[in-house]
Parts: sequence; structure tokens; C-alpha cells
Amino acid sequence: MKSDLVIVYHRQPYQEVEVDGRIELREHSSPNGIVPTMKGFFGKVQRGAWVAWKLAEDTGAPDFEPVIEVSDSFGTYDVSRLPLTEEQVKSFYHVTSKEAFWPILHGFKERYNYDPVDWSTFRSVNWAFAEAAAEQATDDAVIWVHDYNLWLVPGYLRQLKPNATIAFFHHTPFPGPDMFNVLPWRQEIVESLLQCDSVGFHIPRYAQNFAAVARSVRGVRLTEDMDTPAEMLQPGVALNDRIMPLKLEHAGRPVAVHTSPVGVNFDHVERLATTPEVTEKIDEIRGSLNGGKLILSVSRTDYTKGNIEQLEAFERLLERRPELHGMVRLMLVSVGANRNMTAYQEVQARIEELTGRINGAYGSFEWQPVALIGQAIPLADLVAYYAAADVASITPLADGLNLVASEFCAARREDTPGALILSEFAGCAVLLEGAIPVNPFSHASMDSALDQALAMEPVEAKARMAALRKSARRWDINTWTEAELAHFDALRASHRPAPVAAA
Repeated sequence: MKSDLVIVYHRQPYQEVEVDGRIELREHSSPNGIVPTMKGFFGKVQRGAWVAWKLAEDTGAPDFEPVIEVSDSFGTYDVSRLPLTEEQVKSFYHVTSKEAFWPILHGFKERYNYDPVDWSTFRSVNWAFAEAAAEQATDDAVIWVHDYNLWLVPGYLRQLKPNATIAFFHHTPFPGPDMFNVLPWRQEIVESLLQCDSVGFHIPRYAQNFAAVARSVRGVRLTEDMDTPAEMLQPGVALNDRIMPLKLEHAGRPVAVHTSPVGVNFDHVERLATTPEVTEKIDEIRGSLNGGKLILSVSRTDYTKGNIEQLEAFERLLERRPELHGMVRLMLVSVGANRNMTAYQEVQARIEELTGRINGAYGSFEWQPVALIGQAIPLADLVAYYAAADVASITPLADGLNLVASEFCAARREDTPGALILSEFAGCAVLLEGAIPVNPFSHASMDSALDQALAMEPVEAKARMAALRKSARRWDINTWTEAELAHFDALRASHRPAPVAAA
């Protein structure tokens, strides 16, 4: 059965778990994150499909099922699984996407590595995604492609299904021309994106950067824009942009530029924070602090996430404020990813070195200043730490949005003091009112933010938290879902032929 909504994303919409020698498909335990968020759309359409890749060394194995039907709490939908060999995955994802695209998207030109890229493999994998999506889609379906490693899919889809409604959504930052145009494939990438009916971003700055890149590479004109809504601007934040582009014109056809920040399942996190198991865990954490304060930082292990800068700032805090020894702890959750990539191994080694140095220099038998957690924490436990912490410090050097900050807000009670230190270069910094903005490239800014957060009076902390929770709830998962569905309806309507006037 063909589908009304086809989601194209590199990851499968479930976890594969081996049980007694058999593979079971299980839903993700957390309601947050892009996979469960997108699966929520299947309950809003008559029939949905998902296209992803699956590691399969023998791509011609007779027992491999390229399309399976899945039924879970989100509904019943098809999953097209593209069999890729380990070598294809390495080339398409680890090399081209992570070593060439990722550093440019995040502004780390010095980490860009063009030499090992096999562009023909990237093209062929994107073509396979496009073919699978076209096969699943009804004639009037929305085909919704996600993220930078599938940049070429829209162009191929336009060849395969010329009348399709094609939408694309970026979950990373999008840089301006001076950075993006480092990519030697920029013309092919931009031309593909301009075959979309809509190209989506989390915040106005990324949308403006895309419009500038399209103008630079293809001479595309911006034909419609608007003032950025006040709720998408925060005082003094680096990623503010006061004009939001709405429409481009390319080769005589319009391309919508869509700005819509994804959110967390605010209500779920808020309810979870009040369950007996979590409240018991909160009391346990607070009791272990012996009247001291807890700073919490949660992210992946990645050079873009600012974990090293976070540790260095905490080390400077202990060096210049000896009265805090024994009275403040940093819990750094830095979950490893892409362990087979040298860049991430270097970051992990530096994090471990700094943690050991700080604990060795300042720790005692009774007090270890830094607790480093390298494994993913179950959501219920993480919510307990959000609720128990005095400060959340989220300081990426660059981040498309960052849902950890919003999860922290959802887990808090408005009448409980707590502070959020938030990098100006996280996309959510333009959305969350009440945070302490910080420039993670500045020692003075990082040091000042820590001092401010630790010294904040309860009245101010409660007022800030009330504002943070209000804005995090405003931009929750339901807001994003409703905005995207309305956008899909508008795109479909623009495809319908105008009614013929009566004679």
C-alpha cells in the first residue's frame, strides 16, 4: 500500500535488540529525539512509510526483507530498509557526512577533510534513498527528507516523481556562503535542495544563511520575508536574526523557506519528574550533595559540544575560588558516538585527561569535583538529575538546536531555584527566555556565567525558571507537529490546479 507521508532519514525508526539469537524491534525508550518525534506524524495520516539504511554485508541474501510492516504505539507503517555494506556506510556516513560536511556545517573549517571523500558512493546511496521513497509514495504524498547526509535525494526525487511534494528539514546549523562554499560539491547540493517545495530550518539565522548560499551559488532571489517574531529573539544572543526569509524563486518556481524549531515532549518529562520513582531519586541525589551544589552538563562526545571548554571553565572556578572546594560538583554526561573516528577519540581522550587532572589536583577522599559519565542515562534517571541540579550548563560551540536545555526546563518546578547557562551558539538560545547567555569561546564569559549562576538569589532564579519553562512549553513537540502538518497542507494546496471558472 502506498503512503501519504514518506519520511526519509538515515536511521531506522526502532532499535534492533538480539534476544535468544533473534532480532527484536523495540521502540526508543525516550519520547524525545528526532526519531520518536517524527514517528508521531504517522498517527496524523492515513498511511505512512519510513526509508532508512540497514547494515547488510550480503545485500543479495534471500532472507533479507527490503520492506517490512511495523506496528507499534505510533501506528502501522512500512519501513524500506536499504541494505548497505560496512564500506558503503563508512564512505557515505563516517567520511563524507562526518569528516567533510559536519565540520563545515558547524564552522570548524580546520577540521574539514576533503581528500578521502568518494563522491560517487555518496551519490549512489542518495539515489537508492530516492528510489525507495518514490516507490512508497502516493501521487499526492509528502516526501519529507531529513538532514544533510541526504542532500542529493530531493534532486533525484524530482526526476523520479516530477509532481511530488518534496520537503526537506535540516537538524544542524546551516552556515553562510563563506563557510558553506568550501564544499567543492556546493552547486550540486544547492541545486538538489532547490528542487524541494520547502526547505526547513530550526531558527531564522539558518534560514537566512541558506538563502544567502542559494543566492551565492545559483543566483536565486528572495521574493518574500517577514520580521522575525519576538518570541524567536532573545536579548544579546549571537544567533538572533531579525528578518525571516519565507520564499525563494528558482528557475521560475517558488521554494518555501520554512522556519520551525522542533521541541521536546514537555508534558511527558514534566509528569515523569513527579513520579514516585523519580522523586525518590531526586531526594537521593540531593542528599548525596551534603548541602553542596551540583552543576549538570549533558551532551554527546563531539568537538562541537564544548565539553573540553566546560571542564576548563570548571577547573578555573576551583582555582580562583578555593572556598568552593568540597561545595560544588560538576556532573558531565558525555556520551560517546562514532568511536571509530579519530576526531572523536581525540576529544574523548582530552575529556578523560582533564577530568583526571581536576580530580587529582582538587579532589579528596570525601569529594570528587567531577563525575564523568560516558554511557547514556535512562530518561527517568536523567530527569531526576535535571530536577536535582542547581545549575545546568549547556555550552556547545555550535549546535543546531539542543533539546537537553528544554528537557532541563521541563523537569524543573517553577518554585524551585535553578539556573540554565546556555551557549549563544545553540539554536535554542534564541527561543528560551531566562537563560544566562554565554560565549563558550571566551574564558571571561564562561567564568562570569558560572559565578552568576552559583550566586543567583532564589527570587531571581525562580523568575528565570518560570520564563524558561514557559518558552520551552511554547516550543514543545506539539507546536512543531501542528506547524509541520499545516505546512504540508499548504504545500499540497499549492500543487493543486486552480479551479476552472464557470463560463
